[in-house]
Amino acid sequence: MKISELSISRPVLATVMNILVVLIGIIAYQSLPVREYPNIDVPVVTVDTSYPGANAKIMESQVTQILEDSLSGIEGIDFMSSKSRSEQSQITLTFKLDRDPDSAASDVRDRVGRVRGLLPEDIDEPIVAKVEADAQPIIWIAFSSDRHSALQVTDIAERQVRDPLQTVAGVASVEIVGERRYAMRIWLDRTRMAAYSITSQDVEA
Repeated sequence: MKISELSISRPVLATVMNILVVLIGIIAYQSLPVREYPNIDVPVVTVDTSYPGANAKIMESQVTQILEDSLSGIEGIDFMSSKSRSEQSQITLTFKLDRDPDSAASDVRDRVGRVRGLLPEDIDEPIVAKVEADAQPIIWIAFSSDRHSALQVTDIAERQVRDPLQTVAGVASVEIVGERRYAMRIWLDRTRMAAYSITSQDVEA
């Protein structure tokens, strides 16, 4: 028996079935997940470079521009932006949605490594990091040693720990907090500096 024949011969049953279909549709509609802003992770990779003592103009010409020229050829870039300020350069690469973030970060590290020899020797190693809009630190790792100083522990964390962790799938970025740096205190002789027409900024540079 066809549905049409059943509906004609048994109208009450057909009415009940129609009501059930409508009720199920209403319940399903109300339970549908609705987001005003869908949870979309746009692949974004940043390159941060520090150059102690350099002004914004030097950062732009000797660091940012060289890195941009190398990074511009990476496949899948949607757009690229950069900021150059005193002692700091930051390049942000936004990739198309179909680009894998881990693969994109790997390509960026490769391009940065190719031009590392063209950058000033005194710069800190460029930091390549994957960025997510809602990223929050989820793991903290503490380092201590009875045989090494705080400066040595910082050096070990930078050279042997940070880079391997950055290549782990799903890791957006690795930051070292509370690191110890070598410092030097210099007393300037104003009289001799004036004789040579040297300013404190010249000494710092």
